[in-house]
Amino acid sequence: MNIEGKTALITGGATRLGRAIALALAAEGMNLLLHYHRSARPARQTQKEAESFGVRVSLLKADLGKFSGIQSLLRQAFRHSRKIELLINNAAIFYKTPLGQVKEKDWDAFQNVNLKAPFFLSEAIGLRMVKQKEGKIINLADWSVYRPYTQYLPYCASKAGLVALTQGLARALAPHVPVNAIAPGPILPAVPSPMRRDCQAATKLEVSSPAAGRSPAENRQIIQRTPLKRFGSPEDIVETVRYLLKGTDFVTGIILPVDGGNLIA
Repeated sequence: MNIEGKTALITGGATRLGRAIALALAAEGMNLLLHYHRSARPARQTQKEAESFGVRVSLLKADLGKFSGIQSLLRQAFRHSRKIELLINNAAIFYKTPLGQVKEKDWDAFQNVNLKAPFFLSEAIGLRMVKQKEGKIINLADWSVYRPYTQYLPYCASKAGLVALTQGLARALAPHVPVNAIAPGPILPAVPSPMRRDCQAATKLEVSSPAAGRSPAENRQIIQRTPLKRFGSPEDIVETVRYLLKGTDFVTGIILPVDGGNLIA
C-alpha cells in the first residue's frame, strides 16, 4: 500500500506507542488524525513534530469509554477527512484487577475502551473502506491473550475479544480491507509513579500499556523469563506496522506477536 498523501486515524496517538507510530507514518508522508482524551499537551507536541514532515495533522479529542465519545470521534474524523485509508486501534487501558476486587465499573471500562471502541470505529470506517476499495485496519492486542495475566483478567478478556474481532473483521471486510493485529509483549519498562497512579483509574487515562502498571520488580521478572532477555522498544512495533502496511497486501486476519519470544518461554 502506497501511504504517501493518504490519511491514518490513530487512537491514543499522542503518547507512547501511538506517538511513535504517528511520527513514523508522518515521516513517510501520511496525513494524521490523532485521537487523544486527556493528553492535550503531549498531543499538541506530537502534532507539531509530525507537521514538521510536511503533512496535515488534526487532533481529535474524545472519551472512548463512552459510546457518545466514540460517535464524537467518528464525526470529527469524517469532518476532517472524507477518506481514511488506515485505522490503528491503539488506545487502551490497563491496571491490576485481582480476583475478589473487580468492580463492575472496572469490567465495563476495559470492555468499552479496549473492545467496544475498536469495534464501532472499525465498523464505521471499515465499511467506508470497502466502498472506496482501499484501506487497512491494524489493532493493538497483547501477547497475554494466549497466556492471561491472573491479576489482570478483565484486561486480558478485552484483548482476547479484540483478537476475535480482528479475525471476524478480516472476513467481513474482505477482499478490499486487510485487518490484522499486533500482539506486543514487554515493550516499555515501568514509568514514573504519576503515570502508575493514573493507571489505577481507567476513567482518567485514555491510553496506557501493561508496562505502565507494573512495578520494577515485576519488570525484572519479565526480563528474566523473556528469551531475548530485554524489553522491546516502540520501534519494534513501528516496524511491524510498516510490514503490515507497506510490506505486504496479502496478509489478513493474523495476530502477530512481537514479544521477545515470550510465547515459547
